[in-house]
Amino acid sequence: MYSDTDILEATPPSPPLVADFVKSALFDRTFREGMALVEETAAYLDGAGRQESRQLSRPDAMLYAAESMRLTTGLMDVASWLLLQREVRDGKLGPDQAAGTQYRLNLGVVANPLPLGASLPAGLLRLMQRSEALFDRVRHLDRRLYLENLGISNPVASQLDRLRLAFEV
Repeated sequence: MYSDTDILEATPPSPPLVADFVKSALFDRTFREGMALVEETAAYLDGAGRQESRQLSRPDAMLYAAESMRLTTGLMDVASWLLLQREVRDGKLGPDQAAGTQYRLNLGVVANPLPLGASLPAGLLRLMQRSEALFDRVRHLDRRLYLENLGISNPVASQLDRLRLAFEV
């Protein structure tokens, strides 16, 4: 059986689909939203979030640290993907190069449910919620541009998507 990695290395994406996407208003909006969320998150974690985290109990402070790390890691992954797509748009990188496995979005980043009784600051919870929506959108775009566009069917990802939609996770 072939993995997504094997298939991606063997078959480049259809350049017209990628080229059309990176020149679209959808890409521009997603890029602006993603970069703004990165900046907003950094400002929150360096400012109000730092102050709010000092008020938390030890278990909640540990959870805050873990969730803020997961949040920033996911946002950096999305920002890297968006910057790569901008490179394609600007002609500095070809769609076939952007399809390389080293540039694929980490599709394994999934939100963990917060433990019962956990109390995290509202600012962090809002950023987590907004980032999950962005992560889902960019995962979908990455899959459409670089996996489904190749005619690759990933039954596990398909089922996970159906579950997410059914339970609004």
